[in-house]
This record gives sequence, C-alpha cells and structure tokens, in this order.
Amino acid sequence: MKMGKAIGKGGKVVTFASLEGGGFRACDPDTCTMGEEIEIERFLAPVQPSKIIAVGLNYRDHAREMGLELPGEPILFMKPATAVIGPFEEIRYPSQSSRVDYEAELAVVIGTTCRNVRASRAKDCILGYTCLNDVTARDLQAKDGQWTRAKSFDTFAPIGPWIATDIEDPHALSITARLNGEVKQSSNTSNLIFSVFELVEFISSVMTLKPGDVIATGTPSGVGPMLPGDEIAIEIEGIGVLNNRVSS
Repeated sequence: MKMGKAIGKGGKVVTFASLEGGGFRACDPDTCTMGEEIEIERFLAPVQPSKIIAVGLNYRDHAREMGLELPGEPILFMKPATAVIGPFEEIRYPSQSSRVDYEAELAVVIGTTCRNVRASRAKDCILGYTCLNDVTARDLQAKDGQWTRAKSFDTFAPIGPWIATDIEDPHALSITARLNGEVKQSSNTSNLIFSVFELVEFISSVMTLKPGDVIATGTPSGVGPMLPGDEIAIEIEGIGVLNNRVSS
C-alpha cells in the first residue's frame, strides 16, 4: 500500500491510501481504516519528521566514483525538518551558493519509537519507504569542511510522492535521478554498503527514533549540479517518482 498526504478536492488536507487501479481513498493515519474515495488536487510531503538522519558515502559505486575507501561504519549527518518540501514544490537556489547538487536517495520512514534496535528486528520499526533528494550546496560543503550549512537550507529535502508500506526487501530496488529528462544517476540499492536494517541498528544506538523520522540511506554515483529552471526527478522501483523544479 502507498500512503501519503495531499490537498483533496475542496482544499482540505487529507491522509490517503492508494487503490488498485490508480485511485485513492481517505485513510485514518492511526488505524489505516479506509474511508471514501477522494479526488486529489496536489500531493504534499508524506511525512513531517522530527529529524532527518542522513548517511554519507553508503553506495559502493559512489565510493569508487570518488576514489574513496569504503567506510568502516556509517557516516551520519543531519538535515533539519524545515528543509522538507513535497512533490512539485520548488527547490530554492540560495544566494550564498554557486553550485547546488541533486542526490537521489531511498528514505526509510520510522513507524514506532525505537532505541537500541537490533538489525534483525529493525523491520518491525519501519513504516515504509519513500524517495528523498538530499539537495546539497556543494561549494559550501567544501568551504566549511563539514556538512551542516550545505545540507540544511530550506527546501533542501524534497520527500515523496508517498510512503510505500509493502516493500519486503529494500535492498533490490532500482534508483534513478533524471535532470530535465536525462538520466544522471542509475543504480540499485543492492549497492548499499550498510543495509537499511544495519542503519536502523547503528542510528538507534545513538539516538531515539520517533514515528515519522526519516533515514536517508545515501546516494549512488552520478551526483551533479542543478540550475534554476531545471527539473529533477527521483525514481525508486516500487515507490514512484518525486518531481521538483529549481527556482532562483
């Protein structure tokens, strides 16, 4: 099932679930009880996390691309909740930067409060999966020597289009980024260095994960710059396509 948030007909914010055949029904977010069929005017970010925990250098092909050794343990950084936008919302190009990059990522959405979770039990803590674009001001990342400013501008965390709750194996999904229709990133989550479940174990040993929190699992090879007017699409098998436009 795919669940998300949207503006329904009449301007009301609704939680929805997908139907076979492409329709949508209103859905109680607590019980997943299905209501009436609804018309959707536009999709919203499917989750508003208290925090986004992101993982650097977590694809083998990206490590090869950068000429770097595989890390011995996950490299973590944070993106603020204020960076989140939804499908078709605009990524704003900050005046402080002269290079803003796309990074296609599989995002894990946490379903229950968890701490010190073993990898073998991590699946029980996951609501589902969605697409995330870890937008990065690459020049500021190099200038600062750390990643907070470069990763944290408002609009730098597009998420969507919805949460797929029925993915059994998140480690065999094709992941693609298209810039103005041209494929720039093309890989598979089988190239992850640390699995989704290993990441949940590692991160939950550091901090409590709450329902709605997001883990961005890293990006494959092919990252590159975007310019105002560009359109970027992140597609992950079994989930869908996250589309956004860059504005000045």
